[in-house]
Amino acid sequence: MCGGCVEKEYPNRGNICLENGSFLLNFTGCAVCSKRDFMLITNKSLKEEDGEEIVTYDHLCKNCHHVIARHEYTFSIMDEFQEYTMLCLLCGKAEDTISILPDDPRQMTLLF
Repeated sequence: MCGGCVEKEYPNRGNICLENGSFLLNFTGCAVCSKRDFMLITNKSLKEEDGEEIVTYDHLCKNCHHVIARHEYTFSIMDEFQEYTMLCLLCGKAEDTISILPDDPRQMTLLF
């Protein structure tokens, strides 16, 4: 992974968790060939461990195949919630939790 290819390492992306793709706004250009072009996604894998889905892949420079970053995305269901996480030098770090119920219990108001 290369900190010289990105504007900011692991930027905080709030709740934006990407299962695929690249955050090109954070890409300053390849530190090896000095070109700023689209990236390749390689070595994509999907694993399931203890009910958690884990997607990993590498961001590569399209021109010289320099490894820019390793991307990891996870998805799991905990109780009544879907939980998502993302960790990538290029795309950033993020977490999100969404209720699987029609009415989110976190949004319910007490009637007392």
